[in-house]
Amino acid sequence: MESEQNPLLVHSHIPGQIDRFSLAKNWLPRYTGMPLEEFGEYILLTNFHNYLELFAARFKCQIRGVGRPMQAATSADGLTMINFGIGSANAATVMDLLSAIRPKGVLFLGKCGGLKHSSEIGHFILPIAAIRGEGTSLDYFPPEVPALPSFKLHKFVSNILLDSETDYRTGVVYTTNRRMWEHDDAFRTKMQDMTCIAVDMETATLFIVGHYNQIARGALLLVSDVPITPDGVKTEASDQRVTQMWAERHLDVGIRAMATIGQSGEQIRHFRY
Repeated sequence: MESEQNPLLVHSHIPGQIDRFSLAKNWLPRYTGMPLEEFGEYILLTNFHNYLELFAARFKCQIRGVGRPMQAATSADGLTMINFGIGSANAATVMDLLSAIRPKGVLFLGKCGGLKHSSEIGHFILPIAAIRGEGTSLDYFPPEVPALPSFKLHKFVSNILLDSETDYRTGVVYTTNRRMWEHDDAFRTKMQDMTCIAVDMETATLFIVGHYNQIARGALLLVSDVPITPDGVKTEASDQRVTQMWAERHLDVGIRAMATIGQSGEQIRHFRY
């Protein structure tokens, strides 16, 4: 009886070597429960399941991947949202897996901690860059390579924010692997000395791995706490209030921005130098 050929080796140019593209095509449905043909050309990323539930309720579409590492839903208009989980390792994984479908644009709707007194809870931040303090991105590029968004994608997001008269900030975000750092005064001072506007756990990784995979990418972050003061540290109750007050607006801006890009037909080019 002949054994079946491993599908991960089919497209490899080197006999016996696993092909990266074939791996991504096999693993994206495996991680999300969604067939490749159901993914849209534009992707919203989140790491909060309630955002995905709001998306699915708005478009009356099915959530795929319940019980899997990631969940996803696609609207009738072809916009997909993926809940990829928390942290830089998951951020790198989802951007690698998305290389299987080569999306035209990816926008991350995440939360962050404000590091300036001018960054109030409920503010939106459109990062101009992210500092690679997480370590994961070093597997893709050396530390000298900056973590940057695709600025044309951010232009569309900015226009939607301005049209809706929604206030937002720009600045540099610090991305860290540490979730419990609020007790560390030296670490907090370090981030403030770098003049960072906010801190999160995914943005730099998404930008770098998107760059590596030649995927247009951006991020719109919601300030959910201001941990530069003891009473500003996030709790379950405070995070629930933030979600109730601002999550739907956050999601709406993301949906409108990606829809506008799709309707305009304008291509967001990615250049490798």
